Amino acid sequence: MTDDPPPNPALLPAGFVDLLPSDAEAEAAGMESLMRVFASHGYSRVKPPLLEFEDTLLSGSGAAVAEQAFRLMDPDTRRMMALRPDITPQIARIAATRLADAPRPLRLSYTGLCVQASGGARESDRQISQAGIELIGLDSPEADAEVVALGAEALAVLGVPGVSFDLTMPPLVPALIAEIGYSPAERQALMRALDRKDAAAVAKLAGGLAPVLTELLHAAGPAERALSVLGGLVLPAPARVLSERLAATFAAITARVPDIRLTIDPVEFRGLHYHTGVCVTVYARGQHEELGRGGRYMSNNDEPACGLTLRPEALLRAAPARAGRVRVFLPAGSDPAVGRRLRAEGYATVDGLAPVADSRAEARRLECDMIVVDDGVMALN
Repeated sequence: MTDDPPPNPALLPAGFVDLLPSDAEAEAAGMESLMRVFASHGYSRVKPPLLEFEDTLLSGSGAAVAEQAFRLMDPDTRRMMALRPDITPQIARIAATRLADAPRPLRLSYTGLCVQASGGARESDRQISQAGIELIGLDSPEADAEVVALGAEALAVLGVPGVSFDLTMPPLVPALIAEIGYSPAERQALMRALDRKDAAAVAKLAGGLAPVLTELLHAAGPAERALSVLGGLVLPAPARVLSERLAATFAAITARVPDIRLTIDPVEFRGLHYHTGVCVTVYARGQHEELGRGGRYMSNNDEPACGLTLRPEALLRAAPARAGRVRVFLPAGSDPAVGRRLRAEGYATVDGLAPVADSRAEARRLECDMIVVDDGVMALN
């Protein structure tokens, strides 16, 4: 009989990773760059807790992410708690309680970690970072446009190439289908076909609505073409209102960011169960994952709101690598004033804590790029 070997101490649960120095530093710098963009447009930063009572965190808009939440019991109160799978519901709670009397529209920004019960954008991701904005208390195309414009500016600051924003209107297809007396089974089958973008199945299942839905399926793509198709369709009044709002939001976005790349998918509704208006998903050329998503919803106390949540891990995979700080070795006995000057100039200094026979070899061992010699800085060859 043999004992099982002890687990490797580096082994982590599936979906959780250690970020080592270069990656951790790049993520922190990237997130702070995002937050500076948000702050420059008047978005005030808040920091909700990682853990809340389940009945608070997962109510309202939080109900849409309840299946993604880890739960545990508070040993003090014996009440169930949940680790947040998404920060947006917490922002809605803060706006409706602690900031209920703040002037509207309320502009808030946030960054932090979330924990999901299963993978997010990638199957291996269960601990994810989020950085985002919420604009609460105003329902207008201009508000939607502000959120998208800030997302575009933030991604430009990170240098992400080939960014595109895909606009959708999740209530549009339900508004169309509601006009037809489908049975529950027929409705479910049709929605499944639309979700799969299966034009043949839609034509078979949609009956008299088939021509309109087929046109919408084929309209997905560049925004101008999609809006032209929508504008030429005869739609019932509720769907027409939604179509016109989508067009107004497009116009407001392009007025703010004329060179933005926009696409529209009129029949997309996946994963956006609590959204009530225009939504957006962010992509980048050559990347197979979403960089972020957001849209319009009803916040707590039935306040209109819109927001955008970005995924820093995905953004940094899409952005060009950022050079870290140049590391300068300060041999033991160096003048402290030299180190202060170098740090003020943006260098990272590494102090030698004891005399060594070969300072250059020690600097290379500590992965430094330069060394201080006679109060001057020299490159290590």
